[in-house]
Amino acid sequence: MKKIIVFLFSLFLIIDAHAYVDRANAVISILDKASGKTNTTTIPVGQNMKYEKLNFIIQSCKQTDPFQAENAYMFIEISTATDGKIFSGWMNKNAPGENPLQNADYDVWLVRCE
Repeated sequence: MKKIIVFLFSLFLIIDAHAYVDRANAVISILDKASGKTNTTTIPVGQNMKYEKLNFIIQSCKQTDPFQAENAYMFIEISTATDGKIFSGWMNKNAPGENPLQNADYDVWLVRCE
């Protein structure tokens, strides 16, 4: 009986575990609120990219296991020359409003990790 309980408990842990796959690039969309234009760009993890007034550094981009519901997460740092760091945190592809960039000029969201 004890072996059965241990087996069921370990099976529960395996099923409930969330596996993520690290990806090399983050694809993000940037909305310039003044012009109404959206730009979609790919940023390699660990590299700096400049877009107009914004500087982006993607620290991590993770995608859920292919056998789970599709989702992606990125850890991004966004800064400007005048204000310094204006955002640092995780963004969720399926819930972009969960942890958004709070900026009067731009909206940024994750499209996918690849």
